[in-house]
Amino acid sequence: MSKVVRHEVRDFPAARDLPRPVSPEPASEASQARSVLFILYVRDQAASAAFYRAVLKRTPSLDVPGMTEFEVGAQARLGLMPEAGIRRLLGEAVPDPGRASGIPRSEVYLVVRDPSEYHRRAIEAGAAELSPVAPRGWGDDVGYSLDPDGHVLAFARPS
Repeated sequence: MSKVVRHEVRDFPAARDLPRPVSPEPASEASQARSVLFILYVRDQAASAAFYRAVLKRTPSLDVPGMTEFEVGAQARLGLMPEAGIRRLLGEAVPDPGRASGIPRSEVYLVVRDPSEYHRRAIEAGAAELSPVAPRGWGDDVGYSLDPDGHVLAFARPS
């Protein structure tokens, strides 16, 4: 018969230094975001826009030189900005994102009705499959892939 060992925070010295969860204060209207725009830096804006158009099955809400945006929720948009564009905008204040080409720099986790369908479309549009849709320990069925710029895509639904 195996013995069950309970550990306390004091058993892990580094854990004592971790911040403790704090109940969030109710957000005032002034501090609430009215919408969210997540921007991915991409090598080729037109190619990335075509990829996301095929995967999301929607047209961009904005498609101008330097930025393409897709509505992905009621108040959420996914933006695609050329790597060179952010360098022009912020210069030396930010490391060159082109130097990290192919290295996953972000994950876009989208909860959708049919993650298998989105995952399939991503693969067909040129994404590399990382993991098929499967139940995950946090209660979602999720499939993972890498878009052509190396960003991790996750299509999920509650299990």
